[in-house]
Amino acid sequence: MTDHELAARLATEAGELLLRVREEFAEAEAKDRKAAGDKRSHDFLMSALAEHRPGDAVLSEEGADDLVRLNSERVWIVDPLDGTREFSELGRTDWAVHVALWEGGELVAGAVALPAQGVTLATPTVDTPAAEPGPPRVVVSRTRPPAVALAVRDALGGVLVEMGSAGAKVASVVQGISDVYVHAGGQYEWDSAAPVAVARAAGLFTSRIDGSPLVYNQSDVSLPDLIVCRPELAEAVLTVTKLE
Repeated sequence: MTDHELAARLATEAGELLLRVREEFAEAEAKDRKAAGDKRSHDFLMSALAEHRPGDAVLSEEGADDLVRLNSERVWIVDPLDGTREFSELGRTDWAVHVALWEGGELVAGAVALPAQGVTLATPTVDTPAAEPGPPRVVVSRTRPPAVALAVRDALGGVLVEMGSAGAKVASVVQGISDVYVHAGGQYEWDSAAPVAVARAAGLFTSRIDGSPLVYNQSDVSLPDLIVCRPELAEAVLTVTKLE
């Protein structure tokens, strides 16, 4: 099984597990549903990676950070449940599972599962629909759109699309539901590694908001800002974000 196939398989199977957890905890409090989802997906991914890639290091949002990864050639970067709030709200579909592989300084494989949508986007090749006519669509959180995203919307004469998790937002650009995702204000490597790998495979533009590259498997796992957009919009977006 290739790394691409493994990433897709594990993201999909973790997503299927999360759907079962959601059903099992349908009558429970939201906090208990969140906790069960995080733990069970993490445990599954750690066990599966230990079985299929025993020599690789793993960085997971839900696990202790073993700094042996800094001297490892291959590191899996996973978010077992991206969008716990959306997962806890029964009926919401904008949450995800992230599985990415970093090797030799680069993201080389990745998958983003959208379990409630029955979709997994995975490398090595990802199709993206042609751009739709009309104003650019800038995807943002429902409750806390960052100022930089609003500035991009205003500069491009765009419109806002509200959505939950980071993975779902990046996936929306890949799927042609939106055109631009700009984030500032705090994320970590596991929030963007798999989505960025998928976005790059789809031919989308990715960078930090100052235009610098996104760098993974660092000692400080904070990676607080991000741009993912259609390549024809990159210059216009960067003109705004570099000033913010």
